[in-house]
Amino acid sequence: MNAVSKPILRSKFRQFVGKEYFFLKEKIRWKTEGFKFSKLKGENKLPYEIFKHQSVLLRQLKDVDMQLQRNKITNLKLATEKINGIIIKPGETFSVWKLVGRPTKQKGYLPGLTLSNGKLGVGVGGGLCQLGNLIYWMAIHTQLTVTKRWRHSYDVFPDSGRVLPFGSGATLAYNYIDLHVRNETNLSFQLNLSLSEKNLHGAICCSENPKLKFEVFEKNHRFDLQWWGGYTRHNEIWRKLISDSAENQQEELVTENHAIMMYNPLLENKAKP
Repeated sequence: MNAVSKPILRSKFRQFVGKEYFFLKEKIRWKTEGFKFSKLKGENKLPYEIFKHQSVLLRQLKDVDMQLQRNKITNLKLATEKINGIIIKPGETFSVWKLVGRPTKQKGYLPGLTLSNGKLGVGVGGGLCQLGNLIYWMAIHTQLTVTKRWRHSYDVFPDSGRVLPFGSGATLAYNYIDLHVRNETNLSFQLNLSLSEKNLHGAICCSENPKLKFEVFEKNHRFDLQWWGGYTRHNEIWRKLISDSAENQQEELVTENHAIMMYNPLLENKAKP
């Protein structure tokens, strides 16, 4: 069993001061640690589409006002406009927040659903985690290297029509809870994003047709009861590297996930006869 510490509840003042400290610290890192951030957008799509995915925009969540999800769509439109078409050249690092900037009311962002310390809340720009989830899932299907990713620390809702493995996304909160993807190859990659009436769409394209493909899956998924009385959820995300040669296949660990559950995983089973 993986021991997970009982969450520490901090005051609103302590949370505010802590966030502002990390905001400043991250901005200093951007300037001092030699990042070469992606900033050029391509006028046309790169010729080879490597991987694509889509996620549903509106989900009926228990005790959540649907207006917050409709606001989320507005927030996603604003953010994707900043990212769509971005080229990640060799040696460059893609950063969500370096491109999107701070989501504010003045920029047109609306109140959306947020999650802090396991509690649902409302905040301007809320809902952009769906963007982080999509980009991360696509990135781990490519030769790009994820160098910064924050996993979701809480599992808030029971699975409902889950398509992807638990823990296969990336949470976002301006600006230090970011998603960084670095291009350590000699190829150029492009991130393309769009919204339709029902879905957020994404695709990663490449300047050449890479011979390496990836299959992503989970291992060792389980629920644990911690000493302090809460349940936690755990798994590992792995991927299989598939080349043109059937003999040249290998598996590698992508990440481990450990999340505090905000619901009892046994309740559904207890209700069954």
